[in-house]
Amino acid sequence: MITDGFIYIALLIFTAAVLVNLPVIFNGKTGQKIFRFVPPVVLIYLGLMLLCTFDVWDLEATAGAYSALKNPLLYAMLFIMLLRCDLRTILRLGPKMLIGFFSAAVSIALGFIISYALLHNALGVNAWQALGALCGSWMGGGGNMLAVQAALEISEADMAYALVVDSVCATVYVMFLLWAIGFSDKFNSWTKADTRIIDKVGHDLEEEAKSNTKPVTWQNIAILIGSGLIVSAVSQEIGKALNGAMPFFDRTTWTVLTVTLLGVLLAMTPFGKIKGTEEISNVLLYIVIALIASRADLGGIGNAPVWLLCGFIILIIHVLIMIILAKLLKIDIFTCAVASLANVGGTATAPVLAGTYSGSLVPVGIIMALLGYVIGTGGGLIVARTMSLFG
Repeated sequence: MITDGFIYIALLIFTAAVLVNLPVIFNGKTGQKIFRFVPPVVLIYLGLMLLCTFDVWDLEATAGAYSALKNPLLYAMLFIMLLRCDLRTILRLGPKMLIGFFSAAVSIALGFIISYALLHNALGVNAWQALGALCGSWMGGGGNMLAVQAALEISEADMAYALVVDSVCATVYVMFLLWAIGFSDKFNSWTKADTRIIDKVGHDLEEEAKSNTKPVTWQNIAILIGSGLIVSAVSQEIGKALNGAMPFFDRTTWTVLTVTLLGVLLAMTPFGKIKGTEEISNVLLYIVIALIASRADLGGIGNAPVWLLCGFIILIIHVLIMIILAKLLKIDIFTCAVASLANVGGTATAPVLAGTYSGSLVPVGIIMALLGYVIGTGGGLIVARTMSLFG
């Protein structure tokens, strides 16, 4: 059993690195099919939770190393991630795409609230907190889930259920959408949707992406890591000061909101154009996920079937609402599916689905997923507080 904090951190990062490289190592047709439905982030969740369950490290002895790194790295990751979210570019998607995205976000929120209202007695005490963190993930991405967890001060043991639901339900949902996109002609005919605007936006964004050929340099990496860490440190101090002046939000919530504001504002400046934001934010994301999963003991989640049922009810409500809105507003299946997966799957899967529909629309999937980063943390917190009203 590992008791040394440095060895514990080194093992987590090494394990995460190995797992995210599996798709590169096993790059045959069979491997690619497997990793399309079971992406590395799921492997990290499950792999680190299993190692924790089998007591590979001592939770008490390594607690200091964990607490010293988790939140500071989380804030740095959130800031660097948000540097990709230029709101001016997002607005170019046009009203129908944005309506589709926000419809997906609102329907997911309603799914969480309705599902919790039905099952809250069976889910356990304070389940609304972990579900709120999961809602942050399903509106944005893994970074938003971790931000909501930090803001609500949810323990790793309570997060274990949310991680399992995120892994299982989201993976099944990706498979469902990849199957459904094959019926695009029939669906679009049924909704009477016009796809010409989407095709043009996708073409323009693809041409713009091709024009940016600057490489990622070590100087880029240095300035992004340095700025991420200093923003993390400064935001924690600002969060502490704001909590003292306006205590209706706790220190962590104020810190997350400060990081989010700084990231969104700087994304619209030349600083947001520095190459490497995706690479660095992904590395930090996988490290933070490994840290979170390393404290989740699967031996204590005997109530998982009820949580999985809750997850599938959320997705069913979400899909039904999206189908109704598609018919009423004449929205095409690409907009519905990519908007949905931009929320539930984030940047890891939305571009894959967009590419399945049309290669020229991959940038649209990326930008819609980035929009989820902007609203995911706030949305998860609002839904969590709403669910808390049920007891």
